[in-house]
Amino acid sequence: MRLWIVLLPVLALAADSWTQPSLQIYRTATPIKVDGVLDEPAWMAAPVVRLREFPWWKSGEKERTVVKLLWDDQNLYLAHIGEDAHIAARHADRDGKIPEDDCFELMIMPDPANPQRYFNLEWNVIGGLVDNFRPNGPKQPRAARWDAEGVQVKGTYRGTLNDDTDRDQYWEVEVAIPFSNFKEFAPTPPQTGSYWLGNLNRHGGKTNVQFSQWSAGDTPVPSFHTPHRFGKLIFSGKVSPFDVE
Repeated sequence: MRLWIVLLPVLALAADSWTQPSLQIYRTATPIKVDGVLDEPAWMAAPVVRLREFPWWKSGEKERTVVKLLWDDQNLYLAHIGEDAHIAARHADRDGKIPEDDCFELMIMPDPANPQRYFNLEWNVIGGLVDNFRPNGPKQPRAARWDAEGVQVKGTYRGTLNDDTDRDQYWEVEVAIPFSNFKEFAPTPPQTGSYWLGNLNRHGGKTNVQFSQWSAGDTPVPSFHTPHRFGKLIFSGKVSPFDVE
């Protein structure tokens, strides 16, 4: 009993240690060509987000991921670079077995007033895309059919795909997601200064499977469907690469 009394405050502290993260998404001042090459000035000047959280880590190399986001009146843009010793990508079909590959996932909640209604879009380096809509939270079935329209996904990589006999370096992907896909659920384009909720997630293929996140989940087993742990995605009025002074 005395041991329980001593441990209780420690457990309570651990449960309350999560702080909701937030990031400022700059408006792009230059056109973005979605080609998997992050050479536009707007990307170079955009704020960096790193996936530092590995809430289910047990062993293996914690491979790093850098993410950037931008927006304009038509699209939300997302680009990421992930170091990866063994890049796996076999599924290019829509709504295929993308989670079996090295992949990246965006969770997004356009209306924070409805915290159980969110979307997830997941892709790999060869352009495979999975998209789903959860209208009633993670414990209820996803929508029978929801396909995002006009999403562009282009990737490049340094290494060899699906060959674990050598050591690869990294893969990068550039994505454009039209705001029109969410017009039934929130004002689109978003108003400057407003925010949506969401999360940035990555998990690996069959070799050195790791789960990394921007905002850490709190489930006992790996699950990215934790809307109560989503961070703030703030649509800033700041412009990249050059803000108005």
